[in-house]
Amino acid sequence: MGAVMGTFSSLQTKQRRTSKDIAWWYYQYQRDKIEDELEMTMVCHRPEGLEQLEAQTNFTKRELQVLYRGFKNECPSGVVNEETFKQIYAQFFPHGDASTYAHYLFHAFDTTQTGSVKFEDFVTALSILLRGTVHEKLRWTFNLYDINKDGYINKEEMMDIVKAIYDMMGKYTYPVLREDTPRQHVDVFFQKMDKNKDGIVTLDEFLESCQEDDNIMRSLQLFQNVM
Repeated sequence: MGAVMGTFSSLQTKQRRTSKDIAWWYYQYQRDKIEDELEMTMVCHRPEGLEQLEAQTNFTKRELQVLYRGFKNECPSGVVNEETFKQIYAQFFPHGDASTYAHYLFHAFDTTQTGSVKFEDFVTALSILLRGTVHEKLRWTFNLYDINKDGYINKEEMMDIVKAIYDMMGKYTYPVLREDTPRQHVDVFFQKMDKNKDGIVTLDEFLESCQEDDNIMRSLQLFQNVM
């Protein structure tokens, strides 16, 4: 079981980096960049219902203002389509191909399936990833893995996610991948998560298995150190 936990945690570490990169891009960099400016003036453009967003997320009004300024700087139209999202995300992985993983991530942010991500969509997801409860973070991750949104994770979906992560990491993946490495990771995932061995992982199975794994729990705690 130690080997199972170690292998799965290694995969989780690769994915954790992607979410931390998003957080760093939209908050830390922009916060440092405009901190002084915000001391002197209010943000010129803000989303409607800022108070409502403050109530719905775990961010303060000032943090929402900073996040919104960063969002508007990158996306002047106020919304992000998938192609733009991929272009922005690719900047974090210049030695790999992040397009497939960015596709899955975009659709996890686009909860209404409109083909675009508004600031409200983005900040709601970011609030969960950085300051949500353990259950909220795990549910969001499950939704990311559940590509066809049928309420289950099957082996084909998990294989697609694993391949996308390794494609994104590119030539700097260590140790060097063998051809069967993605399949091995999927087998480990299902050995650990598929409690009743029916070939699919339910949300309850996913939640239970993750909370039994100290390595996964520690990786979730690292999100809180980003902001």
